[in-house]
Amino acid sequence: MTLFHLAPRTITRTGDDSPAGSLLRYLWRMSGAHQVWVCLLALIVAGLSMAPLELQRRIINECIEDRNVRLLMVLGAIYLGVLVLQSGLKYCLRVYQGWLSESAVRYCREHLARMHRRRTEDGNGSNEANRGEGQGRAVSVIATEVDKLGGFVGEGLSQPVVNLGMLLAIGGYMLAVEPRVAALSFLFLVPQVVVVPVIQARINRLIEKRLALLRELSDTVVGPGESRRDLEDAGLQPKLRRIYDNRIAIVALKFAMKGLVNLLNGLAPLAVLMIGGYFAMKGETSVGVVVAFMSGFDRLSNPLRELLAYYRIAAQANVQHQMIARWI
Repeated sequence: MTLFHLAPRTITRTGDDSPAGSLLRYLWRMSGAHQVWVCLLALIVAGLSMAPLELQRRIINECIEDRNVRLLMVLGAIYLGVLVLQSGLKYCLRVYQGWLSESAVRYCREHLARMHRRRTEDGNGSNEANRGEGQGRAVSVIATEVDKLGGFVGEGLSQPVVNLGMLLAIGGYMLAVEPRVAALSFLFLVPQVVVVPVIQARINRLIEKRLALLRELSDTVVGPGESRRDLEDAGLQPKLRRIYDNRIAIVALKFAMKGLVNLLNGLAPLAVLMIGGYFAMKGETSVGVVVAFMSGFDRLSNPLRELLAYYRIAAQANVQHQMIARWI
């Protein structure tokens, strides 16, 4: 039993079985004008992200230093309200994205299963070997690959909107309040924008190869013959080895990239402490600014991490879309 029930979105069939020309067209085909509404909700969530930073700064500089209890209670209540509102809206955003994604997955599975059944009934793959190959690839595409591609629909546009919005809102606030500390600290985040796409391009090639290897494995397992000798004759062991080597290469690159990103994310707050602390000791900035900036970089790391993750997911979804389109 589920807590609540959402009926899947009705996606109108076009009557044309040809795949969408690009990943962006596929997103619009699966979600339509809902992408506009989910992006607007994402912008509201992003806009609220800079409010806690200003409230932190004011609580320290205007309440604690001046011992103003009444203002402390007022700002604390506003802070709590902002957190509750942002959490509620973020929950609605995630559910909205999930509804769009799962509706797309359901539609694509039904559509591709219907296409495969029609091909089989029309006599494609008439001999036993060809039927095994068709069944194996169909299982791989409909059961696994569509799930990953359709899962991208909900967050395809709204996820970069919310994360870029948060980066711009928080980064713009920090630059407006104390440009020197902010600019010097941001230098530690710039290498991520350069390094990540280079590593991801290599990972994309490995992912495309992995998908092809998994389809070959599905053909081998589903194909005719069930004895151990039949599987050995079909080259099962070499295929499993190639899949293993491919996965190890992906894991090594993925975690090397993640480690680099985490290191650079950790250096930015250190820069705030060193540079901001120096300016505070000289009386050129306030302790409230340093505290707010520490919190700001903590808040920046999450959308930046999610934005880089989105870049990886989008690249993988594009590979997935191209391979499914070729299968169709």
